[in-house]
Amino acid sequence: MVTYEDLRKNAEINTYITRADESLSALGFTEHSFPHVCRVAEMAGETLGILGYGAHEIELAKIAAYLHDIGNLVNRVDHSQSGAVMAFRLLDHMDMDAADIATVVTAIGNHDEGTGVPVNAVAAALILADKSDVRRSRVRNRDAAAFDIHDRVNYSVERSALRVDPAEKTARLELTVDTDFGSVMDYFEIFMKRMVLCRRAAERLGLRFQLTINGQQLI
Repeated sequence: MVTYEDLRKNAEINTYITRADESLSALGFTEHSFPHVCRVAEMAGETLGILGYGAHEIELAKIAAYLHDIGNLVNRVDHSQSGAVMAFRLLDHMDMDAADIATVVTAIGNHDEGTGVPVNAVAAALILADKSDVRRSRVRNRDAAAFDIHDRVNYSVERSALRVDPAEKTARLELTVDTDFGSVMDYFEIFMKRMVLCRRAAERLGLRFQLTINGQQLI
């Protein structure tokens, strides 16, 4: 079986991740390189592990997460679909099993809030992990006076954590926000569609999605 560690050691794949992030940097987007994809991979795998999924599905979730943003190499627009096509080529050339490729490609192609649907457990875990990675260290712009709303929102988040509780059947995103940099309303302005997709992803896993900001449950 092709593994997550195989991908992390693959120079070709790592080049695509690096160059995709360089394209986003040129466009003024937040960091989408190895800190992001590795963090998302660990969260996606941990989510399925907590819910009792097997090692095979956990591995597929981590693989999908590692590759989920490579489509930004082509263009930010429809990057989930172009990334899915790229992932198919890469994994097929690595002789990955066809059923596993299908699961990974489906998850990548459905991770973006524009058109994404949590069609399987791997896709659902990827969505929750990806949308939960909001943090100050992803902001590249160091001039606070020049922040756009995405910079303000990410920079304002001092801490973020995704808590999955199988007993309570909840997936809770906990944020600690410094409102000197971004308001709660700023967060909802740019993340409402993402939170709706997270709710659907949680439901696909048999959970209720909750959002807590500064100790107050908002969803």
